[in-house]
Parts: sequence; structure tokens; C-alpha cells
Amino acid sequence: MTVSSDLLSAMNGTTPTTTSTTGGSLTTNSAAATQQEFLTLLSTQLQNQDPTNPMDNSQLTSQIAQLSTVSGIQQLNSSLTTLMSNLQSGQATQAISMIGHNVLAPGSNIQLSTSTSTAADGTTSTTHTGVFGAQLATAADDVKVSIQDANGKTVDSIDLGKQAAGTVPIVWDGTTSSGTVAADGQYTFTVTATAAGSPVTTTNLAFGNVASVNNDPTKGTTLNVTNIGSIAPSTVVEIL
Repeated sequence: MTVSSDLLSAMNGTTPTTTSTTGGSLTTNSAAATQQEFLTLLSTQLQNQDPTNPMDNSQLTSQIAQLSTVSGIQQLNSSLTTLMSNLQSGQATQAISMIGHNVLAPGSNIQLSTSTSTAADGTTSTTHTGVFGAQLATAADDVKVSIQDANGKTVDSIDLGKQAAGTVPIVWDGTTSSGTVAADGQYTFTVTATAAGSPVTTTNLAFGNVASVNNDPTKGTTLNVTNIGSIAPSTVVEIL
């Protein structure tokens, strides 16, 4: 049995259906109206059929089955729409709980900054750090990190040695290869890893703080993360 494309479109509310009647034309894109229109036309057809050549039962059964199929599709679409709305609402609620947390997500930025802390005895200490990370697809015998400034010049290299598969958090103290302290600001990094001389697939991970959540009806839920930007919650690799 072939379901009419016009009837499918009308039931799904994508295009209006126009049907010629004695009084003119009827135009609607309502699923309920389409069903009523179908039943009205079917009743009229039955009432005005030729007694000597009545409608074939198989034709009547086919038309009723066609309406039932399209009605089922329309109900399925409605159920899926409700399900998607509920999933999006649940995702937004979960994302809100991440506000204020630090995360690692795909990215190659390092934000080097200076912070000062005061101990219980009143002494103060200053730290110069840039946090980032890498994700290794498999274990690696040797992992190396190269850090570049805004001009693309390499300012420091870090040898992490042997690392297991998974997420590897990295902290840079801001000291350059020449022994000087790098200025606060934005840097980038690259990671190379090998196992038995063969390359290991790596993903650069940037560090940032979840500042806010955006729930867009078309794009879905996104996190606004400092140093990274707007990302989907599913891309977060680790919450710190």
C-alpha cells in the first residue's frame, strides 16, 4: 500500500491540503481537520456509489488503512517532539550545575596568569601557572609538549615521559626554556606522543571555567567557558 505524499504532508503539518468540494475548496494543515475531511469524503463516496457497481471492499479497507497509517505517523512525530523537549530540558538542568566548575575540553589555548595566596602565618606566595591537558587514545612511551607565544614562537618544551591512556592534566609554571618567566597572557600548545616509535593519537585539551549556560531552542544547550568559548556539554572531557 502506498501512502499519498499529500496526505502525509498534511498530517505532518508541513503543507496545506486543498480539496475541491461542491461549495468550493477547503484548505487546512491540521491533522484533525484532514482526518475529518477524509471521513467526510469517504461517507459521501459511500452514499453516492452506484448500487449496480458498489465500491470494492479492498478499496475501502485500503483507504481506511492509509488514514490509520498516516495518523500513526503524526502521533509518533508528536511523541518524538515531546521526548526531545524533555531531553533538552534535562540537559539544561544538568549543565546549570556545572556553572563555576573548571573543565577540560578540546582546545589548544593556555591562559597563563599570576595568583597570590596568603598563608595562616601571614606570609604571601605568588604562583605563575597555566593549566591545560591532553587526551591519549592509547598508552604512550614518550609524550612531549611544545608551548608557543602569540607570534607562534616556541617558548618552552615539556617532556612528560611515559603516560597511560586517557586524560593527562598539565601545569606550566610559566618558565621559558631560557629560564625567564613568561608574561601573563594567551599561549597555545601542541602535544606529540609515541609508542614503540609509532605516533599515538592525541587531543589537545584547554582549561577553563564554566561561566554561564545558554539554552537555545535551535542549537540546544551550550556552556560558555572562559579561555575556550561556547561548547556543547558533551565535549567536556573532565571536570576539575
